[in-house]
Amino acid sequence: MAKIPCMEAVVAVLASEGVDVAFGCPGAAILPLYAALRKSDIRHLIVRHEEGATHMADGWARTNGRVGVAIGTSGPAGTNMITGLYTAQADSIPIICITGQAPTNKLHQEAFQAVDIVEIARPVTKWAVQVKEAAQAPWIFREAFRIARSGRPGPVLIDLPLDVQRQEIEWDPSIDAPLPVPTVEPHPPRVERALDMLLAAERPLILAGGGVIIGEACDLLREVAELVNVPVQVTLMGKGAIPEDHDLFAGMTGIQTTQRWGNASFLEADLVLAIGARFGDRHTGDLETYRGNRKFIHVDIEPTQLGKVFGPDLGVVSDARAFLAALLDAARRRGTLPDRTGWVARVRQLRETLGRRDDFDTVPIKAPRVFREINEFFGPDTYFVTAIGLYQIWSGQFQKVFKPRHYQVCGQAGPLGWEIPAAIGVKCAKPDAEVVGVVGDYSFQFLVEELAVAAQYNIPFVLVMLNNEYLGLIRQAELGYGMNYEVDIHYDEVGTDNVKVMEAYGCSGRRVTRPDEIADALAWARKEARRTSRPVLVEVMIAREDNTAHGVSIAQVNEFEPVPEIEYQDSLAG
Repeated sequence: MAKIPCMEAVVAVLASEGVDVAFGCPGAAILPLYAALRKSDIRHLIVRHEEGATHMADGWARTNGRVGVAIGTSGPAGTNMITGLYTAQADSIPIICITGQAPTNKLHQEAFQAVDIVEIARPVTKWAVQVKEAAQAPWIFREAFRIARSGRPGPVLIDLPLDVQRQEIEWDPSIDAPLPVPTVEPHPPRVERALDMLLAAERPLILAGGGVIIGEACDLLREVAELVNVPVQVTLMGKGAIPEDHDLFAGMTGIQTTQRWGNASFLEADLVLAIGARFGDRHTGDLETYRGNRKFIHVDIEPTQLGKVFGPDLGVVSDARAFLAALLDAARRRGTLPDRTGWVARVRQLRETLGRRDDFDTVPIKAPRVFREINEFFGPDTYFVTAIGLYQIWSGQFQKVFKPRHYQVCGQAGPLGWEIPAAIGVKCAKPDAEVVGVVGDYSFQFLVEELAVAAQYNIPFVLVMLNNEYLGLIRQAELGYGMNYEVDIHYDEVGTDNVKVMEAYGCSGRRVTRPDEIADALAWARKEARRTSRPVLVEVMIAREDNTAHGVSIAQVNEFEPVPEIEYQDSLAG
């Protein structure tokens, strides 16, 4: 077998694993890998900060379901990637971060930019490894892709000492292939028990988490729901698993990113079949109220997720798609199924009764009106990106999504600044799609330098900013974690001119102060993004101290608009 440079073998592995674009920043300790990349067809985008590279790889992976790749040199490049690794781990996103490293004979001498990045990254990765022998490199990369994809997906870090990168190894890419990723099949008796419980319930709900989208199981989710006629709720990470205009869509339950009719439906349910969901604290709130007298079936590909928050009445270890396929088959064999007409009608009634207003025409603009305009202007094929803060809560409450992988949100980690690099990754994954980032004025300041990457590589997308000119949370009371506090933060009366910030990076923007200006501004931004092939900002000035609906319990969410009186039917909330 002929010898080739070690890094050329690694690049061949990357290409065969479906990597057609990588994001990173070159440095001396990673140059052999970059030399090999230059000989390949893999496109590379040079970022302005290594954390930005991880979020780009993250957005790319969320959109196409493949394993994203971020690259950095030694020392601080790797430590800068930790936030991105944590974000990917928290949301089960498969990415691989590749770092350069000082030569192996210098690692014990405190050499320049030599840091034990493997140990630093270990808590926020599925696997962190240093390649110690050149002949290991392609095999370690094969295993890294397998681990990133297997079970609950997640991030891997591979550290490459400079002397290892420079060696030659025997490798023939023509006889190589990705390692198989096993499907986690459900145990049949547990599928039958789950079906027994589902059919015996009077008011069941299916709860679709991010695992349904990651497992490419959304089509089967709809088939199962329609066959057994059971309403479907989604978590924040599961948004898009079922179209929000589907007759069986039952909204979102939670103490922040939620619809109040979703909470009302949940409180009346007597059984919840949760698939690929973590029972995160912003979803459950107070556990005593959340659990009530309801029975829970928890299906997850990762065994240690079962019972982590509370013990379910039935746990099933399975890939989401494999479980739904088995459940569908079992339900078809049962023949006659319960009549759920009344329960489905009740959920529909709650939806029609308990919606929140979004038609405000006041000045300053109210945030719900912004999302009304977004929903009306952009079509179902649009890819949305949003991050963390009040605008994420408003987005979860008001923004409509109709397709899986079209709503990308950092759910558990919530790093500020995630939106711009993630939007670049989404656009690289779907170059012909329309991509829209919904951002806040504070988060916009983090990683804003990655706008230069989009400008350099002609990557157009629209940014819609909800600007309340905060420098933090102002007078937020009972934010959902049992805390009561008031923070009075002084802010600049003028605020940052974010349009000028865009222009400084070679992009463009427009400020909107009236609700009747939003639609025209969105139309302008779409045309401008296409004309310039660069990001375009629509900065919407919203009311400074408007708040979101939130609380500590799904039965006690503080609303800021009048709530219609309803009478719970057989409510289990007490």
